[in-house]
Parts: sequence; structure tokens; C-alpha cells
Amino acid sequence: MATAKTIKVEQTASAIRRHSSQRETLIGLRLNKIGRVSELQDSPAVRGMIAKVKHLVRIVDEK
Repeated sequence: MATAKTIKVEQTASAIRRHSSQRETLIGLRLNKIGRVSELQDSPAVRGMIAKVKHLVRIVDEK
């Protein structure tokens, strides 16, 4: 059985004064406070969401 790849993402900047679609993307990534870390399945959809808010998050760890 193959294990699914995961990616850890940390929010590094505030969503205040950002477009509502960027705020909703952070909520979709299970991030809504600075310093919060979320472990997500590594998929093209998640990578696209991260790319949309790349100025607000950083990738902590890829497995």
C-alpha cells in the first residue's frame, strides 16, 4: 500500500486587507492565524491553492 504524500504549510502573514478570495483560500487550507501549521495531502489542487497565497504562507516540510 502506497502512502499519500503530504505537505506541511505554515501561515506567515496576516489575511487582513487581503482580497476575500485569498482569505477563503487560507480557510480552505485550514489556516487562519499567523503561525498555524496545516498538514495537507500533496495534490495539484492543494499546490494551486498554495500558489495563490504564496506571499502569506511557507512550506515547512514535504514528505
